[in-house]
Amino acid sequence: METTTHQAYVLHSRPYRETSALVDFFSAEGLVRAVLRTARGKAGSVARPFAPLEAELRGRGELKTVVRLEPTGTGVWLTGQALFSGLYMNELLVRLLPGQASHPALFEHYLLTLRALAEGRALEPLLRSFEWRLLDELGYAFALAEDAHGQAIQPKAYYQLLPDAGLERVEHLQPGIFLGADLLAMAEADWAAPNALLAAKRLMRQALAAHLGGRPLVSRELFRKP
Repeated sequence: METTTHQAYVLHSRPYRETSALVDFFSAEGLVRAVLRTARGKAGSVARPFAPLEAELRGRGELKTVVRLEPTGTGVWLTGQALFSGLYMNELLVRLLPGQASHPALFEHYLLTLRALAEGRALEPLLRSFEWRLLDELGYAFALAEDAHGQAIQPKAYYQLLPDAGLERVEHLQPGIFLGADLLAMAEADWAAPNALLAAKRLMRQALAAHLGGRPLVSRELFRKP
């Protein structure tokens, strides 16, 4: 039976039968789900988020079995809003990444974002950048400086997002609409521009909602708690 070794992080785990867990691992090779038999030694305590692991997995189907799981470093320590942000990224990956598809660039961006969160950098630009990279990796990204027809975004014009096509110019301001100047600021990652971060949050939420389906993200509720 095929055995592979991955430098990976745990995205999510949940109980499975009496003494095991189902674990979603993220590595440069993509998202992999495996059964971890937690009764074997202290393997269960090793499988914690945001800590680098070497995971040896066995199996040919989509569901693997963990043969060996060892820490390869101390990882990052996240608390408060940074922790919620990390859990949010993990949930996005579990919900949106297809199984058994390689994403080395996204994996590297994930690692860099975790380190930046641990360093206390501003959360919103980091999350918007990660969301955009994820959409791009999955083939769902769209132009920010041009509309769906290839016309340059005009700073004083208004636009709506058509998730399968891109940005469409509209004549009047209405709910869910974006000002061209904000879109151009996003294209340049100019987060100092007025309203750019707020508009980017709304835009990414609309773009992601089209692919998440009707089930809400549990991690978003953490940000609302006092």
